[in-house]
Amino acid sequence: MSITILFFLGLFVALIGVIPPGLLNMTAAKISLKEGAGRGIMFSTGVCLVVFFQTYIAAIFSRYLSNRPDVVEILQRVAFVIFVLITVYFLVLASKQKGESKQIVEAEIKSKKTRFYYGMLLSALNVFPIPYQAYMTITLASFGVMDFERLSIITYVTGAAMGTFVMLYVYIFFFDKIKDKAFTSQKNMNYIIGSLTGLVALITFINILREL
Repeated sequence: MSITILFFLGLFVALIGVIPPGLLNMTAAKISLKEGAGRGIMFSTGVCLVVFFQTYIAAIFSRYLSNRPDVVEILQRVAFVIFVLITVYFLVLASKQKGESKQIVEAEIKSKKTRFYYGMLLSALNVFPIPYQAYMTITLASFGVMDFERLSIITYVTGAAMGTFVMLYVYIFFFDKIKDKAFTSQKNMNYIIGSLTGLVALITFINILREL
């Protein structure tokens, strides 16, 4: 299989996975609105660096994960707890946020230096790319589209990281164009992120109950 095709397969699969509004893309949009597109791009770069390693791990252990559903169940439980905590955080933050103030602006200025690491942190907490990419790499391998040679894996995961960055940038660009709309205020953005992560937590909890 051509490495060019593998690269674009990885890019396409990652694009599909990041299209639905979620923690990472909505946070990228929020940071862009709050601090400028440059900070949103730095956040996205940190996200993509972790996605690269997550996808690499998923590709290496895809066969193992497919034969061990108990591992996937553990990941689901961990993800559920994490997203509940994140949901509570953003909803509480939104409920306390009454408007822009000088104190908030100063906090934003200090936080700009850590956006790259913040992206890495949130991406590391988001474990869903691992089972998602494990499933996709197994599926691609079953059709003979991908093998598990080192070059193939590196090519695929590079495409996946790039696909994630492209979609995060699309979110940044889109929200920048509609930044004057009411729902893009910081308070509403926090409510949106909190609601989305809460929905993900609920879906994860339902899946856990179904497997009991």
